[in-house]
Amino acid sequence: MRNICKLLNIQYPIIQGGMANVANHKLASAVSNAGGLGLIAAGGADAETVRQEIIKCKELTDKPFGVNIMLLSPHAEAIAKVVIEENIPVVTTGAGNPGKYMKEWKEAGVKVIPVVPSVALAKRMERAGADAVIAEGTESGGHVGELTTMALVPQITDNVSIPVIAAGGIADKRQVLAAFSLGAKGIQVGTVLLASYECPIHENYKNRVISANDTDTIVTGRKAGAPTRVLKNKMAREYIKLADQGATLEELEELTLGSLRRAVFDGDLDTGSFMAGQVAGMIKEIKSIKEIIEDLFLDLDNYKNNLTSYRL
Repeated sequence: MRNICKLLNIQYPIIQGGMANVANHKLASAVSNAGGLGLIAAGGADAETVRQEIIKCKELTDKPFGVNIMLLSPHAEAIAKVVIEENIPVVTTGAGNPGKYMKEWKEAGVKVIPVVPSVALAKRMERAGADAVIAEGTESGGHVGELTTMALVPQITDNVSIPVIAAGGIADKRQVLAAFSLGAKGIQVGTVLLASYECPIHENYKNRVISANDTDTIVTGRKAGAPTRVLKNKMAREYIKLADQGATLEELEELTLGSLRRAVFDGDLDTGSFMAGQVAGMIKEIKSIKEIIEDLFLDLDNYKNNLTSYRL
């Protein structure tokens, strides 16, 4: 299979997660400058806002970076054109099927890497012309599927011939090696990057991540068909309580409206939606992006050789 570093023209086989309201030009450029592939998350932004983020990112790095497009966004079609106009080399996609944009992107030389939660969708994306897929396990922060990374990645690698990038539950060398042993050719990380100096989130958000323990995340939105992993707080517990009591979708949406922005920009500990994965319990200090990426990959072979192994 093709090497992810060669495919994406990066030093380390790592992609930064497309975290809405978090992954702006500052985070994307820092990841790219450190040897990974940074992403600007379009989220619900309009096309011109995304274009300005791209322009700012180009001022901060001469390395490749990409754009993550949430395909359910009403602005997705316009952003798909901006990607071409701004010569973005890589697009990752979520919340939908990028098939309608694939022909134009491929003609423009854009590498397309959809996020997938199942074998069926991975196979569909390969048929549509995707260059790779990101197999994201339920350990991830934000919107999640049901399969764990350990179960999902090998099943996808067994069923597609394009490279598979593992996401969900990766914060140190052990998990990087586990991802590779499952057949992945690279990794995507998000939660571990929240605890970085360059990440443009409120200090309260960063502190919540580094103070979290192993059981501090919870999944909301399952009954509404939009499962989302967040750190436990007053709002998350209230959401679960209301959902269990049979609250309507409108009532639940009213509770969470603007909650991610309240977490990211205001650091509202009670009513913010602090999206984070289960590995938050492993993260205990703020580091630079460069330190985080080097901790994941430098001297990986020696680390692997020194691991305690079970011998039959």
